Amino acid sequence: MNTQIGTASASLSPTFDPHARHRSLERLEAEITELWGHLTAATARFLALVAEFDRTKAYERHGLVGTAQWLNWQCGIGPVAAREKVRVARALEALPRIAASFARGEISYSKVRAMTRVASPANEDVLLNVALHGTAAHVEKLVRKYAWTQRRDAARTAQGQHVSRYLSCFYDDSGMLVIQGRLPPEIGALVRAALDAASDFLRERETSLPTDENVSAETWSVAEHERRAGTRRADALKLLAETFLANGTGDGAWSATAERCQVVVHVDAAILPAEPAAAADEPHRCELNVGPALAVDTARRLCCDGTIVKLVETPAGEPLDLGRKTRTIPPALRRALRARDGGCRFPGCDRTRFTEGHHVRHWADGGETKLANLVTLCGFHHRLVHEGGFGLAVTDDGVLVFTRPDGSRISDAGTAPRERFRGNDSGRALETLNLSAGLTIDARTSRCRWLGERMDYSLAIEGMQWREANAAARWVAPPTPT
Repeated sequence: MNTQIGTASASLSPTFDPHARHRSLERLEAEITELWGHLTAATARFLALVAEFDRTKAYERHGLVGTAQWLNWQCGIGPVAAREKVRVARALEALPRIAASFARGEISYSKVRAMTRVASPANEDVLLNVALHGTAAHVEKLVRKYAWTQRRDAARTAQGQHVSRYLSCFYDDSGMLVIQGRLPPEIGALVRAALDAASDFLRERETSLPTDENVSAETWSVAEHERRAGTRRADALKLLAETFLANGTGDGAWSATAERCQVVVHVDAAILPAEPAAAADEPHRCELNVGPALAVDTARRLCCDGTIVKLVETPAGEPLDLGRKTRTIPPALRRALRARDGGCRFPGCDRTRFTEGHHVRHWADGGETKLANLVTLCGFHHRLVHEGGFGLAVTDDGVLVFTRPDGSRISDAGTAPRERFRGNDSGRALETLNLSAGLTIDARTSRCRWLGERMDYSLAIEGMQWREANAAARWVAPPTPT
């Protein structure tokens, strides 16, 4: 028995290679790292296209509020991940060294995403050196530490500042309400926190604004940042006002249900239809009770889903008869509408709260207030349909048809071309794409260069701060326009 076993073992030994499995694992590692390099380079190209898409506001042709919403709709990327990709894409435009290394497949998206939270043209070379020679965990830790030093130094600088508190509101010549004020730091932080929370809730931040305001100021032009941030905060302020007026203080100490908390619009019924019935010599009143005149299209939008009170006046403006206050859309019908639609029905929009009912055919034009003639829209798209030139119709079989101002239809499935890039054969298609872009990527391109040495975060932070200080000293303020 022992002899037979020994003979069998001897017969197997010539064909057994103890290093074969080791070499096989090395090839597996090489294939994974090489493919990862190609994926990284393709991701960089993807973000460059996203930045161009966002910079040119291509999402507006679909009636969307931002690139993140388009990515969620057309690419299946979650809202949070989509907003982060837009943030990183726009930040990379001001970081040429990091962007170039990313495009060559040398550093991963995880590292780039972390670096763009604190990176600037002055300190990006320090961050890039850490990213090339450290792990993603090293980069994340460095970014957290550096961000903390920035907050600490800002707090020291802010000590002793004295600010006068005031807030003023007035209508300008165009009828816009102008709000100006200065708040102490702690009150300002409270207001900013409320505005940011409201902005996140409305998902206005989807539209290419980074989470960190400091980063956005560094990576975008000031004018672009202020325009987008101002638009977002205006919507957030509207939400805060609506919430307070609807709920009061929440403790019963003050209720917002009084008549004095209503926003009243006076509009002559004769001018509400799409084809006004008022003669030239008749009044064409359409204005706020306390404030300037409104566009008729704005009044039509407000009347879509508002409270209506019929008031009969004499030619001199004296009230003759005051009717009962009624909701344009009754509560029972509103519940049915909400159950049917679930949220905004505009293609690509994912908003489910703070929506409004819209009459496909306005009641002023003879449209009925019934489920078949109603559709749910968010405030942004409701305004687009009324004042933005976008159209909405319903076919005989109940299909909603949205059109752009030029008359072209917005398809529910978007307008992506039929030809799509699909990777296959372990990334051969990606390799071909990257080779055509002049990139040579192998198994070593994306490998981390860390050899196990201790990471000196203090040295890296000092280097970043020194470069930031030098850049600030060299900066010259632009001349003040005269």
